[in-house]
Amino acid sequence: MVPAHGGRVAEPVYRPLLASRRGELEALAHVDSAAAARLAPVLIVSTVDGSLLDLLGRLPAGLVPAVDVSALPDVAEAELVRWGVPVVPAIGLADSDRRLVAHGVAAQAYARRAVIRLRAGHDRSGPDAATAAAERIWRLARLVPEQCDLLVDAGDVCCPAELRAAEPRIRRLVQWSRRHAWRTVTVAAGGMPPTLHRLPTDEPVRLDRWDWQLWQRLADLGVGYGDYGVTPATPGDDGAADRLPTVRYTADGVWWVYRWSRRGGRGDERFADLCRTLVSAPHWPAAGAGFSWGDHELLRRARRVAGAGSPANWTAWSTSHHVAYVLAALAGPVSGRRPRRWPAAEERGRATGPGW
Repeated sequence: MVPAHGGRVAEPVYRPLLASRRGELEALAHVDSAAAARLAPVLIVSTVDGSLLDLLGRLPAGLVPAVDVSALPDVAEAELVRWGVPVVPAIGLADSDRRLVAHGVAAQAYARRAVIRLRAGHDRSGPDAATAAAERIWRLARLVPEQCDLLVDAGDVCCPAELRAAEPRIRRLVQWSRRHAWRTVTVAAGGMPPTLHRLPTDEPVRLDRWDWQLWQRLADLGVGYGDYGVTPATPGDDGAADRLPTVRYTADGVWWVYRWSRRGGRGDERFADLCRTLVSAPHWPAAGAGFSWGDHELLRRARRVAGAGSPANWTAWSTSHHVAYVLAALAGPVSGRRPRRWPAAEERGRATGPGW
């Protein structure tokens, strides 16, 4: 259980930041009711059309995503209350007055709560300015802190150097969060590299999940966990641009990336070979196809029961397994590093100047 900062106990949830594409939404559509109760995705929207609203309408009962429309202009189509599906507004500190009012209407219409996304790489003004920005959000959206989940977004954390740089900064942001009675506080980061093109092909490649390591280092703070699923935090090449059959498979503290370029035979056979390699690997779960919808679909391809699919399908199956794996990991004891200490008084003093 993750303690909320006002002394309450919040329901433990996993809060991934996911692109609002068909692959990610298809994975969410296949979670079961038990998983839906512990899943609170934040969808990052870059365009609004009928297909997006249709996919949102297919999400299981009880799964109400937060939606971040900060990339869209302040137009009527970006007002969540007009979409006709239950969603939670994801609010940025720099959102316009007009958007904050619209978000407040959506919050009251549906879940009576909101997510406030504090982006560590963008919101650099310091604790006092962050408090002023949060108070502006509460005033214009007609919300109170107890109705708001704070999402501290660390952005890309893809290597040891980025991990070392992120930890003290995120600690300072969490320290600031304790000024207010948030409903919950979650730390999210993206650990997948921005490109996979340089990785070897035709063999599984092991990549560390630096986002997971960051959260383990913050275990003493009692914050919730979020990530960017199986894609990088920074938009760009996610490894599918070359259209090689690609699966990003989550395991204990790592991903196993499968990119298959073997020549000869049809594309279906190439992906079947990838899947046969995966299902015979030590990191294939004991539950096999029963572990997630994505694992079921991958096993079907290994047995040549169905075709290879498309990059959107590969993302959907990878995301489905990832969500199931993270939920199982969060439900069990946290393994790995021992909790790190809270910064000493002199460190905190250095961190509370005009910036973070």
